[in-house]
Amino acid sequence: MTTERPALTFICAENRDAREAAARLATLYGQTPLDQADVVVALGGDGFMLQAIQENMDSGRSIYGMNRGTIGFLMNEYREEDLHERIIAAESETIRPLVMTAETAEGNLLTGRAINEVSLFRQSAQAAKVRITIDGKVRLDELICDGIMVATPAGSTAYNLSAHGPILPLDAPLLALTPVSPFRPRRWRGALLPNRSVVRFDILEADKRPVNAVADHSEVRSVTSVTVRESRRSTVTLLFDQSHSWDERILAEQFRY
Repeated sequence: MTTERPALTFICAENRDAREAAARLATLYGQTPLDQADVVVALGGDGFMLQAIQENMDSGRSIYGMNRGTIGFLMNEYREEDLHERIIAAESETIRPLVMTAETAEGNLLTGRAINEVSLFRQSAQAAKVRITIDGKVRLDELICDGIMVATPAGSTAYNLSAHGPILPLDAPLLALTPVSPFRPRRWRGALLPNRSVVRFDILEADKRPVNAVADHSEVRSVTSVTVRESRRSTVTLLFDQSHSWDERILAEQFRY
């Protein structure tokens, strides 16, 4: 960050702690109109942070999160003192969203954007059957599973981690391809892909085994194919305290037991 004091705007989740914190911080540091702010200070949990990222994508504003929610892996520790100094000293990480294009059983093409992951889930009691193509080459003829996802580094600590996928550093030029409860091939645990890869999922027996696709919180029902790629144009910058950097959090997470 520049050594000049950045203009701040405070946004918050709907919970009481976040609203009260936003009011106190606005009194202490002033509330700059959003279109004039240098930094958006987001108060809440990771879910609210994802919303803030979506709303400020390509705006030129950086986002500094402070945890006033239930989960805060993307958030810094909440403290009211020396906020300008913390933001000036913060480490910046630029992230890119995933772009999903989904074709439905009716032949409609729908798009969505995801900061964490694009996921496919079985819609019925029967397992999904999915063919996986990477950059035009079929890599897995048939995966029988409950679901599968493509996760960004920012999303690698979210649902991807719960599905036993790898944790990725934010600056890693990689995407995680992670199955959810794979049945066949049973021992396949996913793959790491270059972030320029184009991933295509074709749903086999789509009428008998319907599948939904989800880009973060945007869901498309009964898809027949889904294409996922990282955006080459859209970006947003997140700010992390040096004492609690993303790299440190990744290391700490991998040594939890």
